[in-house]
Order: sequence, then structure tokens, then C-alpha cells
Amino acid sequence: MASAAIFSSLRRRRSPSLEAFLAPVDLTDVALVQTLAVLSSELVSCFPDNVFLSQRRNSRSLVRKVEVFLVLLEYLRDSGSGSISNLPSTAVLCFKELYLLLYRSKVLLHYCSQSSKLWLLLQNHSISGHFHDLNQEISTLLDVFPIKEVDLSDDVREQVELLQKQARKAKLYVDKSDENLRLRFFSFLDEFERGGIPNHVELRLFFVERLGIKDAKSCRSEIEFLEEQIVNHEGDIEPTASVLNGFVAITRYCRFLLFGFEEDELHLSYGNKKRPRKGLITREIANTFLTVPKDFCCPISLDLMRDPVIISTGQSYDRSSIARWMEEGHCTCPKTGQMLIHNRLVPNRALRNLIMQWCTAHGVPYNPPETTDASSESFAAALPIKAAAEANRAIATLLIQQLANGSQGAQTVAAREIRLLAKTGKENRAFIAEAGAIPHLRKLLSSSNPIAQENSVTALLNLSIYEKNKSRIMDEVGCLGSIVEVLRLGQTTESRQNAAATLFSLSSVHDNKKRIAY
Repeated sequence: MASAAIFSSLRRRRSPSLEAFLAPVDLTDVALVQTLAVLSSELVSCFPDNVFLSQRRNSRSLVRKVEVFLVLLEYLRDSGSGSISNLPSTAVLCFKELYLLLYRSKVLLHYCSQSSKLWLLLQNHSISGHFHDLNQEISTLLDVFPIKEVDLSDDVREQVELLQKQARKAKLYVDKSDENLRLRFFSFLDEFERGGIPNHVELRLFFVERLGIKDAKSCRSEIEFLEEQIVNHEGDIEPTASVLNGFVAITRYCRFLLFGFEEDELHLSYGNKKRPRKGLITREIANTFLTVPKDFCCPISLDLMRDPVIISTGQSYDRSSIARWMEEGHCTCPKTGQMLIHNRLVPNRALRNLIMQWCTAHGVPYNPPETTDASSESFAAALPIKAAAEANRAIATLLIQQLANGSQGAQTVAAREIRLLAKTGKENRAFIAEAGAIPHLRKLLSSSNPIAQENSVTALLNLSIYEKNKSRIMDEVGCLGSIVEVLRLGQTTESRQNAAATLFSLSSVHDNKKRIAY
């Protein structure tokens, strides 16, 4: 289907599934026209002109086409000629096809009215293509609709014939204003890529004036939506995950530059939200109530392995999971704790064949990668580009300034964001520590605010994963003692657990063990 990607994305956003939209309806009974009239009316009423900020012209054009169908359907219903027995067989077939087109239109319009503003810009060409595909199918339906054989009034017939002519002339339409905004967004990425920082006024004009992102909450929603696309699309995405990481970093930078810190105090649990587990294969297996053999699951993600590889310790992992583990700065085997002699990933073809055989035998969907190169790193596409790194540096500077001089609420927010920023990427962990975050996080360990304490100790835990930061934390005066104090008397269970995890991370350096024990 032309809008398969839209349906897929809507399912990931926990919107009604395709099956829910296409609810069981008996399209062979006399209520066919009545059903279509109700659906058309709902669609028109649900999507007024002012609901669309992007794809405005395409959306309005589609709704107006549905309005003409509604006029046709209501006339047939009210005149009593809408019974299947009164309609030519060709018209009945056209109306059944219209049923599918109406629901696909509803999904596409819902997507454009509910999705992230930034995401719609980035997908401007693709979504415009979906509208064009629907227009083409509507045109085809109208061409075969036996308008002369259906009993219609002159005015209704004229409207349908006019729509028929307009649909034939319809061409792909890409909104120039949306396209200019998309190119402007890319220009910010280019500026960070060159090592610069976009002008504050230009950023405000783009985010606030042009897109209507007017506060921290809406900006945070934009960030979350973009992050979901990176996670959920599993690499099958344009722009690529690495480029999207850059846009996420830019948007996060603007969130603090434009909207500050204080207004976010009511949302301090944002960093702790549990994201849905990814892995379409795993969800589908769960639905079949099958027990997956333990050896077929990655020890890191616990998902069925798509591309099993062997690391230097002889253990097997899914390529994407172990590549991410290594990229985050780990030098040990997750399962055994042994040091890695090298970072080469050798395909485990024997295990992959066994997994494929098991999936085939049990009817489980399994799509292995087309190619697997032992010397390549499949996770490379998700590594941050320079623009993301530069934007994250700018974010870190803003955050550390708040840790040093901000109010208690602003410090809490800053600690939470440093915690999130340090979750992935050794580059992030390196420059956060180099910029001076550790002394300020150490002070927050003794905060009376439980959320501030929890975020600061977890931020230190994430920073400690990078080997060079272990010595920085140990050398910071009073930091070790403060972590131990959180372990003993931390205000939340997570604070105490993460303090213990931080000490364990620091103890991986032999010289630190005695100091920690003492």
C-alpha cells in the first residue's frame, strides 16, 4: 500500500492499528452507502483546515475530495437509490474500493495532524508522495465509476464530474514554504558540522515563530518523537539515524537556549521514563506464545538475534547490541567480564542458520541482514556525526553553567540532562567531564532534593563508564566519600543502587579497589 510506512509509524506511536481502522464491516449488505457516508462525514469533521501546520495544501485538497464523495453518498442514501440492488455492479466495486481509500486517507491526515512538526518537515517529500499516491488512486476510481448509470441529480453529477477532471490533472505537490523550512533546519546542522553555533535570533525565528514550538514542553515532545523514530525504525529511515541524532542534539540545545530551565521543574521525572522495548521480532514471537531457545537470544537485548557475531572472548551477541556496547566505551565482555583483546566482530553463520531454521519451523518472522562483513560495524550508521557532537558540546556548556550558578530547580534539571547526555557515546562522556561537570555533580550528591541526588549520582555512574573519567571522579576531593554516603543513606532506592553501581564501575581499575574498600 502507498501509505504502508505511515501505517507502520502510527502503530509504533501506539495509535489505532490498521486492523482497528479497518474494523469488520459487511460491505455486501444494503448499508454500504450509509457506512461510507458516515465515514466520510467523520473524516471531514475531524480535520478542519486549521488543524494542519504542515502539508496544509495537500491535506485540504484531500479533505475537499472527500467532501464531494460525501455529497454523492448522502444523495444516494437520502434518495433511496443507495441500495446495492439499485446500483450497477461496477459502482458497488468502486464503493468497496472507496471504503479502503477513505480509511487510508484518515490515517494519513491523522498522521499529519498529530506528528512532530520537525519530523513532518524532514519527511516533507515522502509524505507529499503519499498524498499524490492517494490522489492517483482516487482518480483511477473516478475514471471507472459508472456515473452515467447511477441515478444522480444534475448538481451532484456536475460536482463528481468536476472532481474527476481535477483528479486527472493533479500532480505531485511539495509545499515550498515547508521545503524552505526543511532546508533551514539542515542549514543549522551544517553550521554545527563546521564547528559554529547558529545565531540565537535565527533559532528563535525558526522554532518559535515559524513552527510554533513555544515552550519547553512542546520542544521536549519534539525531541522524544525524533528519538522514537531512531529507535523504532531499526535503521530503515531517512534521514539516517546518525543525521537524526544531529537534529535531536540541535533541538535539545534550543530547548535550553530558548526556554531556559526553571519551567521544567514539574517534569523532572522525564529522564526516567521507561521507553517501550524495541524489537518487532520479539513482539511477534510473544504473540505466538513460543519459548525462544536461550542460545538464540542476545545476552544484552534478550531479543532474538538477527545478526549473531562472535567477539574475542568467544561469546555471541547480536551485532547491533554489542557494537553499541563497544561504542559506549566498554572494554569488557558483557557476559563474562573478560577484557576484550580486540573489537572485531566475526559473523556466527552457524548460529544464524540454526535461528533461521527454528523460525521457519515455528512460523516466526525473521529477516536477516542481506550482507554481513566481518570487518564492518553495522552500528556505524547510528554513530553521532560531527554536528551532533558539536551541538552536544554546546548543550553541555549550558548545563554546566546552570549546575554552577542556577537555582536549585535549574541545577536539578541540568543534572538530569547531563545524566541523559552521558548515557551514550564516549565522546559525550569525555567532553562533559572535561568541561568541569564532576565537581558540581559531587555537590549535588548531598542535596536535600531526592531527584537532584538521584540524577547526580546516576550522571556520575554514566560518566564513569569512560575509562579516563574513573580517575577524574576518584581524584575529585570528597567525591568518593559522597558516593559512599549516598550508598548508605540515599533518599531513593535508585540513588542507592546507582551509587553501588558507580563504586563497582570505579573498582574495575585495580588501584581504586583499596581506596573504595578503605
